[in-house]
Amino acid sequence: MGYKVPTFQDRAALAAEAKKKALERLKAQPKLDPAELEKRQAARLVREAEEEAKRQAKRDAIAQEKADKLAAAEAERVRLEEEKAQADADRKAKAPPTAAELKAIRDARYAARKARVLGK
Repeated sequence: MGYKVPTFQDRAALAAEAKKKALERLKAQPKLDPAELEKRQAARLVREAEEEAKRQAKRDAIAQEKADKLAAAEAERVRLEEEKAQADADRKAKAPPTAAELKAIRDARYAARKARVLGK
């Protein structure tokens, strides 16, 4: 078979060699001139500013939507309170039914019940 299981020392030596080669490759790369670095940094700053403006606009839109929902809920609550107050006022302003009106209501209920029973 001939396959040898690598020991810890073998793996450590291979890792050290790989690190050494990677460092040599990195050192061998040409350096960027300062003008190019400044250009890249300026472009990055512009891009970051645009992204921050987008994020801020999104946060503002969310905040506005929340404010609109709260305002709508408050308006609905006020409207319901006004309707309730109006209904209470109408109920209080309306005179209680007279004895004749109560009798007419009872008779109508009785007639409706009779019609349902006989209609079956």
